[in-house]
Amino acid sequence: MKRAIVFPGQGSQVVGMGKDLAEAIPECKALFERANEILGYDLEKICFEGPQDELNKSNHAQLGIFVASAAAFQALEIKQPGLEYDLLAGHSLGEWTALHVSGVVGFEDTIRILKARGEAMQAACEANPGAMLAVMGVDGDALVKIAAEAGCYVANFNSLAQTVLSGTAESIGQAEALVKEAGAKRAIRLPVAGAFHSPLMQPAADTMAAFLDGIEFAPEKVPVLSNVTATPHGAASVKDDMVRQITSSVQWVSLIQWMVSHGVEEIVECGPGKVLAGLIKRIDKTCSVRNIGRLTDLEKE
Repeated sequence: MKRAIVFPGQGSQVVGMGKDLAEAIPECKALFERANEILGYDLEKICFEGPQDELNKSNHAQLGIFVASAAAFQALEIKQPGLEYDLLAGHSLGEWTALHVSGVVGFEDTIRILKARGEAMQAACEANPGAMLAVMGVDGDALVKIAAEAGCYVANFNSLAQTVLSGTAESIGQAEALVKEAGAKRAIRLPVAGAFHSPLMQPAADTMAAFLDGIEFAPEKVPVLSNVTATPHGAASVKDDMVRQITSSVQWVSLIQWMVSHGVEEIVECGPGKVLAGLIKRIDKTCSVRNIGRLTDLEKE
């Protein structure tokens, strides 16, 4: 049986994430302590105690989700030694967690990358304010046409039932009216200040392209699927793909379909929340899905 491990992206953050793992498993506690040392502030306290508004800030959310996800994966390996897996992937920032687990970038470098990424994306939000709209019940292909008509972009193909649009506040307002006309079951404005995964993030992509030039990438130990192409990264394409990811659509539906078509029968989500597990079940009901985010999840195994 082929198994894949996936890691969540921004939006999965919740106060208390990783706390029970850190209290029970010294190796997990060490990850949070190491992150504090690298960053020079107490990320661990923000993750464990909040407040939620502070944790929701892009820089804290991205870093916190990465460390909590890495801790969940560490706990899984300790509790299930010898666990085999064939593919890795992550949703948006979770792709960096997958690259870390595959040995492409070390823990310290991933912290540095995500710190720079969060800061660059926040700066892009301030320079080019935008909005995002989650749409349920409209086909993804139809939403591509609606986005083009409204002047916005498809940010996330999350599931067969949920797609997220991204763009200026004006274009998202136009799209909101159009999706209602198209029969959307729900259309929800996301509580974000920027148009993530759209061309409005180009300044952040430019910043990250320069930053990543100073990072040495190692070969993957396990194939990692790209959000941009929904296929495994090529050896020479990882940096370019990760820069493109900032302005490109997250092809999560195609990525999961690629996994299943290549024999994956079980997908394990490592990290806070169960967002990806829920999306995967809506994409392919034949695939077994489980989540490892808390100590109780490991105790069930």
